[in-house]
Amino acid sequence: MTTVVGYFDRKPSSSIRPGLSHLQPDPSSPHTPQRAFSSTFSSPALSYRTEEEALVFELGNRHLSVGIAGDSCPRLTSNLSPNEGRRVGDYRQYLLDDKGRAKKRKRQYTWGQEHELWRYEMRNVDLGLVEDKIERALREAYAKYLLLDPKNNRKLVLVLPSLIPHRLLSTILSTFFNNLQNQSITLLSTPLANTVAAGCRSALVVDIGWSETIITAVYELREAHVRRTSRAMLLVTQRMGRILRESDAELGLTATTAASIAINDWEEGSSTETDSRYFEKAEEVTSRMAWCPTKAPSAQTTVNASNTAQELSQLNPALSEDTNLPPDSEPNPLVSIPSVINRQKSLHIPFTTLASPIETGLLATDQNPHDLDDHEQTLVQLMYKTLLFLPPDIRATCMSRIIITGGGSHIPGLKPRLLHDLSALIDQRGWDPVCGRVADELKTRHLKEPSGNRRQRQQQEQHQPAEPESTATTPAAFQPQILDPISQTLQRSKAKTLPPQSASVSGQVRGVETLGPWAGASLLVHSKIKGVVEVDKDSFLQFGLAGARKEGEAKATAQRGSLGAKGVGDTGWTLGGWA
Repeated sequence: MTTVVGYFDRKPSSSIRPGLSHLQPDPSSPHTPQRAFSSTFSSPALSYRTEEEALVFELGNRHLSVGIAGDSCPRLTSNLSPNEGRRVGDYRQYLLDDKGRAKKRKRQYTWGQEHELWRYEMRNVDLGLVEDKIERALREAYAKYLLLDPKNNRKLVLVLPSLIPHRLLSTILSTFFNNLQNQSITLLSTPLANTVAAGCRSALVVDIGWSETIITAVYELREAHVRRTSRAMLLVTQRMGRILRESDAELGLTATTAASIAINDWEEGSSTETDSRYFEKAEEVTSRMAWCPTKAPSAQTTVNASNTAQELSQLNPALSEDTNLPPDSEPNPLVSIPSVINRQKSLHIPFTTLASPIETGLLATDQNPHDLDDHEQTLVQLMYKTLLFLPPDIRATCMSRIIITGGGSHIPGLKPRLLHDLSALIDQRGWDPVCGRVADELKTRHLKEPSGNRRQRQQQEQHQPAEPESTATTPAAFQPQILDPISQTLQRSKAKTLPPQSASVSGQVRGVETLGPWAGASLLVHSKIKGVVEVDKDSFLQFGLAGARKEGEAKATAQRGSLGAKGVGDTGWTLGGWA
């Protein structure tokens, strides 16, 4: 009698379901080894990345750059303009009146103040508004560009100018700590980051900013001397706005306003209704068409202007559409710019006139240098005085590594002009701190004296009897060192085996290009170099800036590690250059 075998009691036949032994690779054949992960739930990418990259924030007077350390460029560069804070569907800035012109808006700010994040004159700065603008920019950066959670405890590096008021610095740090979950923030100065981005350890950094120009001498990655002037892009845009306003007045478009408001009062900050439109137009014309002659004004300037205008007209034919003559036949061609008041009409401005705001604003060619105050020195004079203040060895190193950066450095012809004028000033005055009419007369008299009295001095030296040689022995400390022939032979043999080293350039005026402060900070952070100024969150929220150490500067240790605050409770933190 046969027994019935259940379905689950039957064993599968080896022919139906073969074993998996044939799928295993032969140890003798080449194969890819299996990777062993540290955790069951970890992904393969996490096993190779030990820590996350830090975030780099560069905060300026009118811009904010945000990115991740190690990237080639920041992921967000915001101008912090008032138009970026509008809601979706708010088109009030594009509304026109009955005559087809843009509506006039009531102004409560001075020239360009609405587009600034802060001003160094803190009397009229609303710190609450500054905090709100930074907070809004942080939310937008994390949500749209970084795609990160603000609660993510990444290391954070903040690049700031070294000359910043303590009230403003406290507001910026409190905004970052209250909106983010970082336990510490590392501060880096803008001149230091520019020097690193240029591949140098020492440089003369000329930062042509918005409200002022800051010149910093950096030696061995330390700020040696800082000077500042009020001649910056704010003054240049005011001069450019004055040119546009005068051109509108010539066409009869601003006859009533020009008669009632003085231009000098308008430049100093009067709240007129047309300031906003003139500011935006002046800034656009300055960024697009402003230029600077590479040398001092001469007969060749008009020829250079004609050649430059011809090149621009070839790239953009719209610049010469409304001119009566072609650009190559005019010594000073006219440039057509739409009017600020009536966009249907155009302003015809000579091309050389577009260079006058740069020469009068930054170089002060229309004023006597002796009539300028200390806070309104020209850029060339300030560069010369900064180099003159430095010791000779630091001066020779910094003058060969001049970094011109900032928003105003992009103007064509400005960098060669500054280097040319600085070299001419050094050849004229040398490194003598005394200058003026009397000093020049003494130098001229001193140069004329040796030619007439040279023979008398030679005759007097010949008639003088020779001094007998002294028999006193010279101390061993003042005797010349005896050269060792064996050590010289070893040095020569060692020099043959070493690769040839290029001699460092020093003692001559030379410009160096930089990638910008954000790139320099990204390079420093990505190299795992520990920062000197590390602000601890708990200590700052409890004591503010008063919780920093009063030693002036932290001990610079050549320690490589993470940028986190390690042992902050034991050693404390310092403000370093911001103290």
